[in-house]
Amino acid sequence: MPEGHETVASLIDHTLLKADATPAQVETLCIEAMRYGFYTVCVNPCYVELACAALRGSAVKVCTVIGFPLGASTTVIKLREAANAVRNGAVELDMVMNIGLLKAGDYRAVEVEVALMAREVPEALHKAIIETCYLTDKEKRAAAQMVVNAGAQFVKTSTGFGPGGATVEDVKLLAEEVAGRAQVKASGGIKDLATLRAMVAAGAARIGTSSGVKIVGEFGS
Repeated sequence: MPEGHETVASLIDHTLLKADATPAQVETLCIEAMRYGFYTVCVNPCYVELACAALRGSAVKVCTVIGFPLGASTTVIKLREAANAVRNGAVELDMVMNIGLLKAGDYRAVEVEVALMAREVPEALHKAIIETCYLTDKEKRAAAQMVVNAGAQFVKTSTGFGPGGATVEDVKLLAEEVAGRAQVKASGGIKDLATLRAMVAAGAARIGTSSGVKIVGEFGS
């Protein structure tokens, strides 16, 4: 169980993925990340270079999203987007799986896409977003196995743009399924310290949230 604001901050991907996010807001995000010691900032691909410049010389890493938020881009486009993001300085990539193909039972196509991403852009850490709110438990387990088989480092619960976000039950299920062969990132709807702690207790190794400042601020309240 994480204790202390520094430990909690080090679990957080400080996130700003809104459609109307401005460069000034991204710069503020980076200032906050450096001030509080968040693990990464997670921004849309168009802001990767800006974030890298703002964070230069700090320990905070830059994360971006691929095929976001639907996962329905072609594999070719996802790979190009990923390669471009890494060239611009991103070191972590959160890619949305093709949810429609997953629901259709075409597990091979979904797994191949994640594997290509890990193989073709090996310099990045890869998190596969499976969007749990759309999946049955059987599909969640299958998706987690695909992440492991494909060589991605994390299975991530949610984009935050679907009808539901992370739940303790889903984090437990995914952590059980990957069994230490990958890690779990909980994201979507995590807005307070109690929820963060519950996600970590369930097995999450990383937390994606736009409420990081508020969460760390609870230590002083």
